[in-house]
Amino acid sequence: MTRKPVFDTIRQILGRGLRQGEVAAIDTALDDLPQDCVPGVPHYRHPLQIGPEGVALIKRFEGCAKKRRDGRMEAYPDPGTGDAPWTIGWGATGPGIGPGTVWTQDACDARLEADLERYAGQVISAIGNAPTSQLQFDALVSFHYNTGAIATATLTRKHKAGDHEGAAREFARWCYAGGRVMKGLERRRSAESALYRKGTD
Repeated sequence: MTRKPVFDTIRQILGRGLRQGEVAAIDTALDDLPQDCVPGVPHYRHPLQIGPEGVALIKRFEGCAKKRRDGRMEAYPDPGTGDAPWTIGWGATGPGIGPGTVWTQDACDARLEADLERYAGQVISAIGNAPTSQLQFDALVSFHYNTGAIATATLTRKHKAGDHEGAAREFARWCYAGGRVMKGLERRRSAESALYRKGTD
């Protein structure tokens, strides 16, 4: 938005021009305003990237599996289907990843970093201006990283509506692969729900 009317109004109220420090302070306040959506928490901003607890959770459940003797990582099939999608490193899937795909550890780490940035951006788009703590955001990014469902999940709608307890319960619904409950997914959803609730307290 154009800020000239704001500055003109302040000058009129004060009956004088604005000093450079005052202009800078007003600019900072205006920058914060659209994102200051948590009552009683000044200068609150949405997290722009996943935090360390979220990264640790993703790494714990994704692992960096199928390590070969030469130290490189080999792709493996989805445990639910025994086939596609093939996965490598920290849960990376997609074009070019299939039987026989091999990456170095550095390549796995670089792909994780790029994927986390992409998935965090998609979570930000999905939740809009809904008040979101860092730990809630971490849980949502982990959920989306694993399911790809942040844009359509009821969990997201409940979070945006401020029904945090309802959103926390929704994680448990996402524990199926190949039409059956997977123990690993149950454990992951439980950990994500716990992290989300921790960020709600």
